Order: sequence, then structure tokens, then C-alpha cells
Amino acid sequence: MRSYLDFEKPVAELEAKADELRALEARGDGISLSEEIGKLDAKANQALKDLYAALTPWQKTLVARHPQRPHFKDYCADLIEEFTPLAGDRAFGEDEAIVGGFGRFRGEPVCVIGQEKGDSTETRIRHNFGMPRPEGYRKAVRLVEMADRFGLPVLSFVDTAGAYPGIDAEERGQAEAIARSTETWLGLRSPSVALVIGEGGSGGAIAIAAASRVLMMEHAIYSVISPEGAASILWRDTARAQDAATGMKITAQDLLKFGIIDRIVQEPTGGAHRDAHAAIGRAGDAIAAALADQAGLSGADIVEKRAEKFLAIGRNL
Repeated sequence: MRSYLDFEKPVAELEAKADELRALEARGDGISLSEEIGKLDAKANQALKDLYAALTPWQKTLVARHPQRPHFKDYCADLIEEFTPLAGDRAFGEDEAIVGGFGRFRGEPVCVIGQEKGDSTETRIRHNFGMPRPEGYRKAVRLVEMADRFGLPVLSFVDTAGAYPGIDAEERGQAEAIARSTETWLGLRSPSVALVIGEGGSGGAIAIAAASRVLMMEHAIYSVISPEGAASILWRDTARAQDAATGMKITAQDLLKFGIIDRIVQEPTGGAHRDAHAAIGRAGDAIAAALADQAGLSGADIVEKRAEKFLAIGRNL
């Protein structure tokens, strides 16, 4: 069953009426309602286009968090063949908020790492709602270092509200693990591509997003703190999250303009949750193009160009 966001109510009403007419027609009373259904579908599609053509930053935040939005496991299933996950950081334990391993992307071997939020109560708890602990980042470091040794490209899929802020995570060195992961990504001598598929929250995101090419889905967000967190700091009022989202410049369109990301991947009308297969297919094409841009570069050139990319952020603002 489709889930609608608050601002999508006009579309929900039109689609509900169309579904009622379809159910009535399906009863087999010989009544043809195809013309009326077609008109309602056309109105719903136009309303959806109009809404998504003018989303506010806060509305994009809601879309990025949509419960039916495709997660890392969906991208991995569609894009990666022969995926073999690896577990554990070889120091403390396993963290399922970050899933990683090796497989083939369009026939070529790659290392794949992503944050998984889960899509049910059970899986959300198991994956800690996509908020990694230190062992998750140390597992990512282990995989990236292995990819570096074998010269394999690294693909990362970013989708987290932020690193887990619990006491146990802090006791095991959360900040150090994030810094070490970021450092490892920046020093990787193989091609790398990061794709923000939902939320890209703070250091929890950058720890697996310091890639040579950083892409974003059209309605994803990427920021140093959540809008609610920023509102609580600035105004001591989380109800002003909409104001914070507007001022923080967290959308893909803003970040492309500032040079923080390299490309926006267009989503189907109504967001990636409306047609996950199409959205993931477009993401795959963008990843392939980003890898092609890095083909033929030496390890030293890759590291140097990646450093130049991140050092250039903010210079011309």
C-alpha cells in the first residue's frame, strides 16, 4: 500500500477516487468507467508533477526519509551481481548499520559499501536505523583497504541520519573511527564513487562519502546536521526545522551549485519510491559514467585529483 506525505494529500485524494472507480468497474456489472479513470489519473499525474517541480527543502527532507524509498539493499540487489558480504571489523564485532562486501558492477569487480536503514520494525532495529557504531566504520576501512590492495573501485551508498551517538559508541572511539574512515577514503588509490540515496547526515555520512565522485539522488539531502538538530541549537525549538532546512542549503541542487557534489541523478516523478527500479537504473548509469571518468588514471593521480576536489570546496564561495 502506497504511503503519502502530508503535502501529497491532493494527489492521494485523486488516486483514491481512481482506485474506487477501478474497483467498481472490476465488479463486472458491465459499466465502463475507463474514461473517468483516465481523467483522474491524468489529473493526479499533473498534480504530482506540479508538486515535485517546486519542493521546498523541508519537503525534500520528508521525501528523502520516505518509508518506501529504496534503500541500500535495493540498490545492491539491482546493480551488483555476485555480491558477497563480509562482516566484522576484526577488533570488536559486527555492525549491520553498514553493509559491505565485493561483487560485480556491470561485469567488473568492485567493493560495495552502504548504510542500510531497514524497512520493517525488525530490520530497522537490526540495522540500528542506519546509524553506524565505530565497528561499522572500521569494517568499512577494512574493506576499502582490501580494495586498495587489489586495485578495485569502491562504490558507496550513503543513507544515514548520522553516526550513532550512544555512550557505548563513544566509549569505543566513534570520532576516531569516523576520522580514520574518511582518511582511508581520501587515500584510496582506486576509483571511487559515492551516491547519497536518502539522508547524508554529518560525519556519519562523509565517513563513507569522501570519494572521487560524489553523486546525489534528486530528492536526497546532505548536511552537517539534521534540520531538527540545527533548529534545536539555533532557536531551541525543533518545530522550526523547516526554517533550518531552508537556511542550511541541504538539497542536491544547492550542493551542486556549491561544488560539494558532482552530479544529480534524476528521480522519477513523485520520487524514487514511486518507481524504485527506474530510479536505481538511472543511478547505475550515473555510477558507470563516474567510473569511466576515472578510467586510465594512475593511483597517484586519483589521490591527487580527489584531494584537489575536496580542498577546492568553499574557496570560491
